Amino acid sequence: MNQSDNSTPDQSSSGTPSRRQFLQTGVLAATSFLIVPRHVLGGKGFIAPSDKLNIAGVGFGGKGFSDTNNSYNNGANNIVALCDVDWGLPRVKENFTKHPNAKRYKDFREMLDKEGKNIDAVTVSTADHTHAVVAMAAMQRGKHVYVQKPLTHNIYEARMLTEAARKYKVVTQMGNQGSSNPQQKQMVEWFDKGLLGTVHTVNLWTNRPVWPQGIPVPQPASETPVDLDWDLWLGPAQKVGYTPAYHPFKWRGWWNFGAGALGDIGCHIMDTPFRVLGLGYPTEVETSIGQVFLKDWTPEYIPEGCPPSSHVEIKFPATAKNKSVVKMIWEDGGLRPFRPDMLPAGEPMPENGENGVLIHGDKGLLICGMYGEDPKLYTKDGQKIVGDPKPKLADGVKPLPENGHQVFWTEACKAGFNSKEHKALTSSFDFAGPLTESVLMGNLAIRSYTLRQATANGKGFSYPGRKKLLWDGKNMKITNLDEANQFVKREYREGWSLTT
Repeated sequence: MNQSDNSTPDQSSSGTPSRRQFLQTGVLAATSFLIVPRHVLGGKGFIAPSDKLNIAGVGFGGKGFSDTNNSYNNGANNIVALCDVDWGLPRVKENFTKHPNAKRYKDFREMLDKEGKNIDAVTVSTADHTHAVVAMAAMQRGKHVYVQKPLTHNIYEARMLTEAARKYKVVTQMGNQGSSNPQQKQMVEWFDKGLLGTVHTVNLWTNRPVWPQGIPVPQPASETPVDLDWDLWLGPAQKVGYTPAYHPFKWRGWWNFGAGALGDIGCHIMDTPFRVLGLGYPTEVETSIGQVFLKDWTPEYIPEGCPPSSHVEIKFPATAKNKSVVKMIWEDGGLRPFRPDMLPAGEPMPENGENGVLIHGDKGLLICGMYGEDPKLYTKDGQKIVGDPKPKLADGVKPLPENGHQVFWTEACKAGFNSKEHKALTSSFDFAGPLTESVLMGNLAIRSYTLRQATANGKGFSYPGRKKLLWDGKNMKITNLDEANQFVKREYREGWSLTT
């Protein structure tokens, strides 16, 4: 259930200018006061309190630990509130210790209501099924948001967050940190120079899932951990009993909460071709998935869970940058593409074959790892072009963690919506939203593949979703199988909503 005040994004509920306005305008005191330069007050390296962003972290028992602390940036900003439904997790306890002055909450709605005037920005690193409701509640209050990948649990939520970021004029970033890898720019430049030619096929693959998946639905545990608020953890998801087979981490393999291997890694791996080729909404998708047999001749039917492996083919129309339809082939669960002809013998596949990207053009082959790292281009005429190492930093300057992905977001928040710093972000929702929709198109196909209907004689089943699905991206609709559209969005549990 989202709660929001009636103030505009740049005002508090009392109608007075918010702290966010002060950050954007640099107004530090009334004009009747003498403003002393910061270096006089604090010396070299001093950061004035007015130059610090006040950040709240929601979900920090896992990846959120680095999201909050990379945004904190060794004290360049303030962590003013921390919210997690499970205070018993080791990283939650560690973060409470690291930021002893931060207010502590379990319910993000209570945190936003009580601390809203003190918060400028929010990091959202919860399980996939609560990304959208937390981020939307924050944006409605005019708070900038950093949201872990995948941006949302389903396509509809991704579209709503993308539109809300523009409506509320907030600075956004999705947590696919490879997009801030400077080597991504090198690959864009190679393509723009025509070294690849026209691209027709892209291969993507991952060794995920690395958690139990394709298994029978677990039974609830007899007890719930004392530090965990299970009802809050469920949020808008269908109500089920607690089990350690869901929390922590293993929720990824269940559609009620996660988005499987695609949700975990798709926004990382698909980022490079999406960016290089300037892709938009796909037009069609088709899939096949691995089966599990616990009984002879009888495959398990587990529509609640993600499959042990999948092969997905998504087609994108030609773009202004690439004049050909692109077939994107995704494989997971141990499946991977064979070595392409243009990859010379002895040259390794990306990441020793565990994760990677192959972009096939009529003039060359581009390969890289999961985060766009270690790019190489092989041309038909036998050239090999190796990406430059990451830019060297000046002496004494320490490299930023995760390519500076969170730090760049915090600096853009300080500069404000539509600033040059904001426009320079590599995964604001204008980019991350359509990217996430394309990733989740694969999951729509996978879930449609499991749809079944009893045959007329009652002796078997038919599977209407086991075909090519045609997608109307503008209207978010499968046009040739209406049953598939149930997976575009989800029905929220009573008491929860996504409003804009």
